Amino acid sequence: MNVSVILMFTAILLLSLWVTYFASKRTSGAKSFYTAGGGLSGWQNGLAISGDFMSASSFLGLIGAVSLIGFDGIFLVYGALVSYVIVMLLVAEPLRNLGTYTLADMIDVRFKRKQVRGVTAFNTLSISIFYMIAQLVAAGTLFRLLLNVPYELSVGAVGVIMLMFVIFGGMTATSMVQMIKAVLLFTGTFIIFLLVLGKFDFNVMAIFEEMKSATSLKEAYLHPGVKYGNGLDAISLTLGLVLGTAGLPHLLIRFLTVPDAQTARKSVVYSAWIIGLFYLMTIILGFGAAKFVGEKAIKAANGAGNMAAPLLADFLGGDLLFSFIAAVAFATILAVVAGIVMSGATAFSHDFYNEIVKDGKATEQQQVRMARAASVGITVMAILIALFVQSMNVAFLSSLALTVAASSNFPVILFTLFWKTFNHIGAITGMLTGLLSTIVLVMLSPSVWDPVPGGAIFTGEALFPLTSPGIISIPLGFLGCYVGTVLSRTRGVKGNFDDIVVKSMIGESYLQTKTEGVKDDVYI
Repeated sequence: MNVSVILMFTAILLLSLWVTYFASKRTSGAKSFYTAGGGLSGWQNGLAISGDFMSASSFLGLIGAVSLIGFDGIFLVYGALVSYVIVMLLVAEPLRNLGTYTLADMIDVRFKRKQVRGVTAFNTLSISIFYMIAQLVAAGTLFRLLLNVPYELSVGAVGVIMLMFVIFGGMTATSMVQMIKAVLLFTGTFIIFLLVLGKFDFNVMAIFEEMKSATSLKEAYLHPGVKYGNGLDAISLTLGLVLGTAGLPHLLIRFLTVPDAQTARKSVVYSAWIIGLFYLMTIILGFGAAKFVGEKAIKAANGAGNMAAPLLADFLGGDLLFSFIAAVAFATILAVVAGIVMSGATAFSHDFYNEIVKDGKATEQQQVRMARAASVGITVMAILIALFVQSMNVAFLSSLALTVAASSNFPVILFTLFWKTFNHIGAITGMLTGLLSTIVLVMLSPSVWDPVPGGAIFTGEALFPLTSPGIISIPLGFLGCYVGTVLSRTRGVKGNFDDIVVKSMIGESYLQTKTEGVKDDVYI
């Protein structure tokens, strides 16, 4: 057991716990618990969003995927970058103007139906658990390699530590830990990036030339088809990545932690630059791992390649850099899992318990207590599922969560904002169709079934040929919205579309000034 690794882990853990203690002093009510009081600046929220998105799946999974499958691993990179254009143009400002604590708040502004809020909360919980599983798998793999701790024990330990952030510090602690983690992760990645470039005399083109013969795949390493032999599979994966970010609950609620829509847009710009540079560096790190660590050593540590980054750090910088990168990966997992649990717990406490069970009359203290209880339940469920999927690449697990978000949340968000005849039955139908179709298709896909024993969760032939179902499930989500609306025109509630259009653009000031008697032509 590496002493330096233990010391680094301990230092980051103590720093995180101190941040939680500090944040707990500032968490006095539901607003501060759910959204950090809406007081984050653009650069702070941009860092926190980066911390959310630069997860263990990004750092460990992407580098591992690129190191083992080359060009096909890059599919997991560029889709996420493009997704931020959609977030900035379509989602960030309307969500900040319409939402209060959750995604369901935004949709409820138009429909004001408990059924819609309940289904949206259920959807949020499902996506949160999907995404959280990827982080817990990364945690188990990391701890087993570095500390010789059994996979099951390490997954449970991370879950317990993360709960401290959420239960005691709420969104304030979660945001602060995410900001710290983003800085550490970007710094660590940049150091390794420079070391890898140094091995090639800082000539990027030389790296690509070298990779033609550096692996057993030879020139095929730099061409598509190693993993995604079917072109539809690559398109399907890309669709889920590009559209899924705009539907991820734990990222969307970050736009509610800032004071206004302008700050929300700024935070997207900050995060896009940080994440973009980070993802570009992971490609070079993946190449470096393939060249200097080698496929055999990477697979020996973890068959899915999830330990390629720490092994590369060990090769380039010895125990010190290895310890730092491992500890940063640990901090990454804690921060991202905390953010995911926060979104799920908020959805359960605010949308289900307060708005549905208590009819909007629960006290702030009751809501916070329920959110803390929900955090425990979500964590336990994710831990149990994570015990069975440890053989899967964590980047791919996260991409599945993005596909669920793209298939269920994204169509409803778009139609709520831009389709006048859209009604509440269409919203419910679309969300459930997108969610259930994605889960069913994944359960029937090669991600779960493989003829080779140990290649996937179950041994056998897959009934659905694509590893990522987005090309089918995303259109089904939109179709569910359309069909549900058309077939229920006489019974569905369309809501006040005109008001939601104006309010989504200029926020609460519209209603306030309108109440005060300001002429309507001010808003045109």
